[in-house]
Amino acid sequence: MLYQAYQTQSDLMSPMRLLALSGASAFWMDNTEGTLLRKMSASLEVFSRMRLTHSRPPYGITHVTFDGQDLPVQEHVVQSLPFGDLLHFRKPSLASQPKQPAVLLVAPLSGHFATLLRETARTLLQDHEVYITDWKNARDVSLRHGGFSLDDYIAHLMQNIESVGPLCHVVAVCQPCVAALAATALMAEDDHPAQPASLTLMAGPVDCRVSPTAVNTLATSKPIEWFERKLISHVPLPHKGYMRRVYPGFVQLGAFMSMNLERHQHAFKDLYRYLVDGELDKANPIRVFYEEYMAVNDLPAEFYLETVEKVFQTCDLARGVLQFRGRTVNPAAIRRTALMTVEGERDDICAIGQTVAAHDLCPSIRPYLKTHHVQTGVGHYGVFSGRKWNQQIYPRVREHIHASMG
Repeated sequence: MLYQAYQTQSDLMSPMRLLALSGASAFWMDNTEGTLLRKMSASLEVFSRMRLTHSRPPYGITHVTFDGQDLPVQEHVVQSLPFGDLLHFRKPSLASQPKQPAVLLVAPLSGHFATLLRETARTLLQDHEVYITDWKNARDVSLRHGGFSLDDYIAHLMQNIESVGPLCHVVAVCQPCVAALAATALMAEDDHPAQPASLTLMAGPVDCRVSPTAVNTLATSKPIEWFERKLISHVPLPHKGYMRRVYPGFVQLGAFMSMNLERHQHAFKDLYRYLVDGELDKANPIRVFYEEYMAVNDLPAEFYLETVEKVFQTCDLARGVLQFRGRTVNPAAIRRTALMTVEGERDDICAIGQTVAAHDLCPSIRPYLKTHHVQTGVGHYGVFSGRKWNQQIYPRVREHIHASMG
């Protein structure tokens, strides 16, 4: 009923928002700052942008500068699976330069699309061949493809690592850190030839018992049955995934926005003011941010519920009891993979200590293959985007990857 109510409301509001967007463009023809028409245009645009979309935005990575040259970048699907593609940002190789290391960027499946990491990918592209886990919207996946659990996520990740090939370097951001560590451990235990050369875990909930945040407290405040009863819905018509059980992206977004509601209100007020004053250089970053932020991705119910329970409630990996298809995951099996963890000093989603816990779980990795970095002055998103990511964190990550090339 929850999803059907949302869909009905969305269908009813859609014509009004399209009309508002058209009106905003028409009134913008009056270029006089502060006029009534300019104010009407700004109001209509703000209204039209306060909407959710359900399709992946474009990555917009068309070129990268390397060694003083501007190289074109093309998106190429290497592997297509029902719930996600393995996407390669392909660029021409230079005969004068050695082959760059291949990096698999593991994006969260947590209510937004993998494009949330476009800046991370763009930065990595300067010195690496970059692949990304491009998750699909569960509401667009037919029931004939079955469910998608945490086990399926880990298996999906191992398939992606195999496709990238030997000496792959895995960089996991936020939620998938647990799955990435589990996949690496399973491949190491099997002595798989494609086990990663390095693993970088960035701001991920490896052990949520350490310095619990508001997100952790919320996850443990109710039994898992409450989450299933209150937050899981069936996809309504006319979507391809009709009757699939999902955790709707709009519910996740609502939870995120409620944590910083005042900040979002100020952002839309600023957008209105900048548009009225004709300060498009200040308005455009807000436009770009909310185009991404308001694009929501539904999660398969199985994956969401198992993640809440096993990662946030019972911390199975940290306690040594995480199961993968009846098999206990053993991070101590990892020996050859170099490990780096990155945390943000002001991270209120994944607190300091939760990610570095991975080092204690991997005692077989020699000390010289382990690295930890705490970035001062950044919150959660600052770990993988923004000025400090580009200038201070990325050089450390690059050094870790290149030192692990073997």
